[in-house]
Amino acid sequence: MMQRGFRLLGAAVGDLRLVTALLRRQYRSVYSLDRLYPDSGGTTRSQDQDEPSSNPSNIDIPIDRLTVTYSRSSGPGGQNVNKVNTKAEVRFHVATADWLSKDVQNVITAKYQNRINRAGQLIVTSEVSRYQMRNLADCLRKIRDMVTAASETPKQPSKESAEIRRMRVETMHRERLRQKKIQSSIKQDRRVTID
Repeated sequence: MMQRGFRLLGAAVGDLRLVTALLRRQYRSVYSLDRLYPDSGGTTRSQDQDEPSSNPSNIDIPIDRLTVTYSRSSGPGGQNVNKVNTKAEVRFHVATADWLSKDVQNVITAKYQNRINRAGQLIVTSEVSRYQMRNLADCLRKIRDMVTAASETPKQPSKESAEIRRMRVETMHRERLRQKKIQSSIKQDRRVTID
């Protein structure tokens, strides 16, 4: 009886090992969410939020409000480049993007004005990969990074660090003026006076 229990326990442990091995070897596509968005944990969130997220790293970019176009990529790649539209271009109108706060919209407009066309659309492109979905994921990552950078508030220095900075600036100015006086006296000594 005892021996039979050990055998069943051994079989259960063996089955558990088999199941875990199968789970580890589970097929995952190159386009699966955990590979395209490694930081998201493979979960999807709802895209119909009423107000923008307070945490910029968790911001959802509503794909239905973006204009996505694909075109032929430049550079080497043989015939694949000539016949497949892999370059991704994502556009959205910054002023009407209700998923961004007004402050973030203003910072994006000021910081990335060279990427905004006359119609007010922010244009982000990617052609790093041979695959459309990877290039689209790269464009979305770039937009997410832009929003995160625009959402960051500048760090307010403490009184101690502000005082240290002020002292360093004063010391730097004093040293600069001292060097100017030394250089001036050297040039004065070089001057030949004719009497």
